[in-house]
Amino acid sequence: MPPPTTAPSRITVSSPAFHDGGSIPVEYTCDGAGTSPPLAWSGTPGDAKALAIVVDDPDAPSGTFTHWVLLDVDPKTTSLTAGSTPTGAVPAANSAGKPSYYGPCPPSGTHHYRFTVYALSKATNLPAGTKLADALKAIDSSAIARGRLTAVYERQ
Repeated sequence: MPPPTTAPSRITVSSPAFHDGGSIPVEYTCDGAGTSPPLAWSGTPGDAKALAIVVDDPDAPSGTFTHWVLLDVDPKTTSLTAGSTPTGAVPAANSAGKPSYYGPCPPSGTHHYRFTVYALSKATNLPAGTKLADALKAIDSSAIARGRLTAVYERQ
């Protein structure tokens, strides 16, 4: 299931570890420590009640593979440090069924990884480990803005 795409692109997402269109450093993949990369964003609408973060790979052989979903991030949050989950944020299940970050690990070739921040009109109030489809549906139903950083990774 692809992430929601109907919300307008108003949020600017960046990372001090890589640039848009650049390569994800090994430490943030399955070939390294597998920790989530640092992210930063700006342009969150003032009326946002929560944020959601979705990291996915549209190039996966079986369709889009979601590596990470964080729900109900405080809307005042403007960045994540590497390997961190903000206080109060709720991890939903990824495509591997685990409520955690799953580092890029393409089976072959170069894959694109989308780091998307969504501003939500209301908190999802879903529990940790919520099924991926339910989490994405909740994001889609209340997304009022979004922003995306896309980077690539190819295993050596």
